[in-house]
Amino acid sequence: MIKKQTILIVDDSPAIIEQFTDLLDDRYQTKVATNGTKTLKLAAANPPPDLILLDIMMPEMDGFDVCDSLKADKRTRDIPVVFVTAKTDKEDIAKGLQLGAYYYLTKPIDPPAMLAVIASALAEYTTRQLLQKEVRKTTSTLGMLEMCQFRFRTLDEVHDLAVFLAKVCPASENVVIGLTELMINAVEHGNLGLSYEDKSRLDMERQWTREIERRLTIPEFREKSATILFKRDAEKISFLIQDQGKGFDWETYMQIDPERAFDSHGRGIAMANLLSFDKLQYLGSGNKVLATLFTDSTS
Repeated sequence: MIKKQTILIVDDSPAIIEQFTDLLDDRYQTKVATNGTKTLKLAAANPPPDLILLDIMMPEMDGFDVCDSLKADKRTRDIPVVFVTAKTDKEDIAKGLQLGAYYYLTKPIDPPAMLAVIASALAEYTTRQLLQKEVRKTTSTLGMLEMCQFRFRTLDEVHDLAVFLAKVCPASENVVIGLTELMINAVEHGNLGLSYEDKSRLDMERQWTREIERRLTIPEFREKSATILFKRDAEKISFLIQDQGKGFDWETYMQIDPERAFDSHGRGIAMANLLSFDKLQYLGSGNKVLATLFTDSTS
């Protein structure tokens, strides 16, 4: 029997807690906290929850303070936090994003949207844990690698390449996440032509992976591939990723936009820019991206 993932529900309203547990109990194991102190205690327990649904408006210690404490503790900093709020002011949303809560839900809750956001956040968390676990398996010979180029088409190839190439970088556990996001973008949006709206719909329907697999088999897309070029010199490590798409309006995705905080996706490029690399540049129309780590940051 597959063990259910655990969601910690944090809210001081019994009605909200009942609503959330009724919606989630069939799919997940749930725990409940009604204040910040209990939240921090349950989050630091062993095993920790896989995700925290966190109300912003609570007495004594509000959701922002709780999130700040969670992200400051190495035991809890990687647990995904989904803010649940009736406040949709851009300044409040931006504050939550800055604290590391990259997902939002609004009250009153729309159940399908809530389930899609939770599924997306949990999938991202699980993938990140697996990638970081794999990249910790060191390969000493990679220290001699100076330049190489690979061609990729599928999500499995993205995964394998990201793990392999991140091992070359001292900041490997951050780099593997950024490389994965940039290469997935090259496959899904670049080569396969999936729009932002397409992915929103597919996430809601839980059909994103299946649609990628389907498109990879049809004549329009099955010959398309992307490349990643790795180079290292005394000053920097760089990755140049190029797909066969028409490009996109990349400027709007370099930072996490409060306008997209309530979507189930759309954070990958910003995460790569903020957490994985010293410099991220999209070139031309946007079907090339150059990700750079400077020696003084990686030594």
